[in-house]
Amino acid sequence: MKILVTGAFGQLGSEIRELSVNYPHDTFVFVDREEMPLDNVEIVAEVLNDIRPDIIISGGAYTAVDKAESESELVDIINHRAVGVMADWTAKNNKKLIHISTDYVFQGDCRIPLKEDEPTDPINVYGLTKQRGEQAIIESGADAIIIRTAWVYSTYGANFVKTMIRLMTEKEEISVIDDQVGSPTYARDLAKTILDIIHSSKWQKGIYHFSNEGRISWFDFAVAIREIKGLDCKITAIPTTAYPTPAARPKFSLLDKSKIKDTFGAVVPDWKDSLEEMLTKV
Repeated sequence: MKILVTGAFGQLGSEIRELSVNYPHDTFVFVDREEMPLDNVEIVAEVLNDIRPDIIISGGAYTAVDKAESESELVDIINHRAVGVMADWTAKNNKKLIHISTDYVFQGDCRIPLKEDEPTDPINVYGLTKQRGEQAIIESGADAIIIRTAWVYSTYGANFVKTMIRLMTEKEEISVIDDQVGSPTYARDLAKTILDIIHSSKWQKGIYHFSNEGRISWFDFAVAIREIKGLDCKITAIPTTAYPTPAARPKFSLLDKSKIKDTFGAVVPDWKDSLEEMLTKV
């Protein structure tokens, strides 16, 4: 089986690359912006025709949420139009696609874990382009699985966990938002789930949710990082209004994982167990 992974050096792509050694009978092709620039849809089509993968793992995306507010056209090309090209190619060639989406497609004003059929209503440009990417996949008729995730972190790349460690090492006191609720996603857990789905006999197209188990705020997340790392830094809880950003953030991002567990038997670890596992590597 030939598996094409976009976003090769991102958090998810890097974790998949590390795990790919466990699948010696598969051929993994990892591409990043140099090999397959997602801002050039013509080249995206050319690369797909050249590689001809059996499965595409679409992990590459424009993820600079605040910057996206001022680069809406570029973000739309990468998160929407390029995804549409991959979906159309998948449908035309009778292949499979796994696309990574986000909790940002939701308004974020709910108070119960979000199911896959919850109406989408993005509150920023990034979320809107990711929603359009989902729609392009559905309209293509491709044999595709869309996995929405949230609060992704890893030993690779830039993320909240690594930023907190740096700030708590440099400063005596920091402030962290406590009124945005969700659950983090260790990219390695998501990578394992994706590879398990690909290699199982239970493939079923549709939209699924995946993040680690539990319900916390960003403040809770920061406190746990401090405790596990044994750092000495005061953390003050603040509301979202005290930390304005160009792009609005959902207040509630907790995802219901029942469907992915019931359909594929996915194992979803507790957020703190995964955080501890990740921090042993940092």
